[in-house]
Amino acid sequence: MMKIQIKEWIKKEMVLCISVVLAVLSMFVVSPNKGYLSYLDGRTLILLFCLMAVVAGWKKAGVLHKAAEMLLGRISNARQLAQVLVLLCFFSSMLITNDVALLTFVPFGLLALKKANCTNIMISVVVLQTIAANLGSMLLPVGNPQNLYLYGQSGLTFIQFVLHMFPLWVVSFFAIWVATLWIKKQTVSVKMEYVMVTGGWFYLVLFVLCLAAVANILPCWALLVVLVCAILWKDKSILGQVDYCLLATFVCFFVFIGNVKAMPQLAQLFQQWITGRELTVGILASQVISNVPAAILLSGFSDNSSILLWATDIGGLGTLIASLASLISYKIYMQEKQSDGGAYLKMFTLINLLFLVLLWGVALVVLAL
Repeated sequence: MMKIQIKEWIKKEMVLCISVVLAVLSMFVVSPNKGYLSYLDGRTLILLFCLMAVVAGWKKAGVLHKAAEMLLGRISNARQLAQVLVLLCFFSSMLITNDVALLTFVPFGLLALKKANCTNIMISVVVLQTIAANLGSMLLPVGNPQNLYLYGQSGLTFIQFVLHMFPLWVVSFFAIWVATLWIKKQTVSVKMEYVMVTGGWFYLVLFVLCLAAVANILPCWALLVVLVCAILWKDKSILGQVDYCLLATFVCFFVFIGNVKAMPQLAQLFQQWITGRELTVGILASQVISNVPAAILLSGFSDNSSILLWATDIGGLGTLIASLASLISYKIYMQEKQSDGGAYLKMFTLINLLFLVLLWGVALVVLAL
């Protein structure tokens, strides 16, 4: 029983396991010392922790489900239902991250589709929800972990960041909208259960403080102190819902990259290979190791964080592991009694590759201007 649990945990946290192995191997070359502390990006780790805690509280308060209830109240056909469910992921992911958007709205969407007798479009909707969450999250630094990290590395102001990501975000929105038009307009009526919201404003205030820290208005250490004290007072169980494995993954990659940089010849080789090829290398690397570790790894050998932002956000498309958020929706879908893993993977891969080629082409055109 214990062995099975360990195997399941390793499968679930494969990226963390890989990052631990890389960090440990690098320690055999560069022995642990006080310099290791300089490897860690404390600002990114604090902001990630605070954002995950706030969103966990927001979700528990029922705010996200309540917003979805209000939007679904006027649905009259299957296409409208699909568009609402997909765009919920697209727009909400900018603020609550792509992972949380999918954890919240994919189960909600599956329930709505079943109540509306639209199980025939279940795979299409979940795939588009996944793409929408991965692409909608690119507009703001808080949308996903790689954005938050690269934003801190880039030196861009908040407005500059938004303007930089806006062209790809707009194209993504219209592409997703067009994709939903393929869904037929069969008549439906959706009735969802009433959701009580409690404590929503409390977490909204904490979220605003997080945004202030992201914009460098509030010191990160001050945010951490205020947030931890506030949550301990309100509901300490929220702190247990933070994804500490993601934080550990960041720490391990910071150690690995720091140790590689401490090896001059290897660091120079990495830098020569990546410099000038950030877009291509970032997209391709994301297909294999997923976009968050790709962003951390490549940023250690390239100063062109703005292009790495595009590369790793676009790179979240493609394979199922290109964005770990994609695994979330896949696992949720596979829990359904009528699930078809083969059909899901075929549609997921096809549509993701189409979006990948489109946005890669848009990025190349914008760079050429």
